[in-house]
Amino acid sequence: MLEEQFPGLRTKVHGKPLVYLDNAATAQRPQVVLDAINDYYQNHNANIHRGVHSLSESATELYEQARVSMAQLINAPSEKDLIFVRGCTEGVNLVAQTFVRERVKAGDEILISHLEHHSNIVPWQILCEQTGAVLKVIPMNQEGELVLDDLDQLINNKTCFMSVVHVSNSLGTINPIKELVKAAHDKGVPVLVDGAQAAPHIKVDVQDLNCDFYTVSGHKMYGPTGSGVLYGKTEHLAAMPPYHGGGEMISKVTFDSTTYNAVPAKFEAGTPNIAGGIGLGAAAEFLLSIGLDRIAARDQHLKAYTEAALNQVAGLRIIGNAAKKSPVFSFVIDGIHAHDIGTIIDHHGVAIRTGHHCTMPIFQYFNLAGTCRASLSFYNTEQDVDVLIESLNKAIAMFA
Repeated sequence: MLEEQFPGLRTKVHGKPLVYLDNAATAQRPQVVLDAINDYYQNHNANIHRGVHSLSESATELYEQARVSMAQLINAPSEKDLIFVRGCTEGVNLVAQTFVRERVKAGDEILISHLEHHSNIVPWQILCEQTGAVLKVIPMNQEGELVLDDLDQLINNKTCFMSVVHVSNSLGTINPIKELVKAAHDKGVPVLVDGAQAAPHIKVDVQDLNCDFYTVSGHKMYGPTGSGVLYGKTEHLAAMPPYHGGGEMISKVTFDSTTYNAVPAKFEAGTPNIAGGIGLGAAAEFLLSIGLDRIAARDQHLKAYTEAALNQVAGLRIIGNAAKKSPVFSFVIDGIHAHDIGTIIDHHGVAIRTGHHCTMPIFQYFNLAGTCRASLSFYNTEQDVDVLIESLNKAIAMFA
């Protein structure tokens, strides 16, 4: 069984078996990822690139194979189109401060959506403050779906860039990315896609989506924290200036000038998170071995089971009911604060997230300070959901 490959799931909390339903924040790690990280530190611990001794060469081979594995996971045309980053947050900031900043001027518009995580809002606000550009927002409806009726007006001759989330971390909404990319490209607007929540749940094909950039966070897809990749079309990456300066991203340095290295090294200054990159590659290979279609089918089964169960809880209201969504459920319970719910059910071994989930504008729309959020992975079971429901009913009984 898949859950048996995740040693963290065997943890006990307050003497109860862990029911881990906080996967949208960070997922548990399979043994193969832990083994890959440990193997690097035990058997290949050396700095990568440029070294001619055996350990450096073997570490470099493992690190660069991870890039290949990630390219396979998202069907990138070449592994050279992938830059290792610390996660989606760094990926978005990198694109904002290199590709977009080079092109934006005062009065230009940057388009995002109402479903964005703060990491796909704040970098664009900073860029707007720096350049005089204007941030525009695709609205959403009560179901938590984007309203695209006026997309043709939102993407206009002032729009210089679009950045949109693939799957909402708060509501689970799966956005019609291919449609959004085509609408933007029809007017010559490049697009970045935040894929933090998509990569663990659905098959991602950047060539089919035809997006200009795509970001992935390792810790959401069963890899290490502080790891991830930014995919960019070859021509964009070649034209972009470097984001950081230092070793590895250069080919020649004098006190008068510096010649930059080729992509992707141009964007990877300094000693990288080598173990993290290797662990990320192991996570990609793990997902590929299971099959994203199989994972998506399991997700949809769990989504249906969980939704039906939550709807039986007295006073519980699910926030966001998009027609297409991943197994992420934000909910409130009448008369009980979300933090109280989270604290009480933690004593039953159930881990959920409470608060605004780094998506304050979403909950301002619903006139809520925050919600409880149960986010499931393919390693969760129907029994996990049953324990969640039982613990919620006990919490409600305490406040009755």
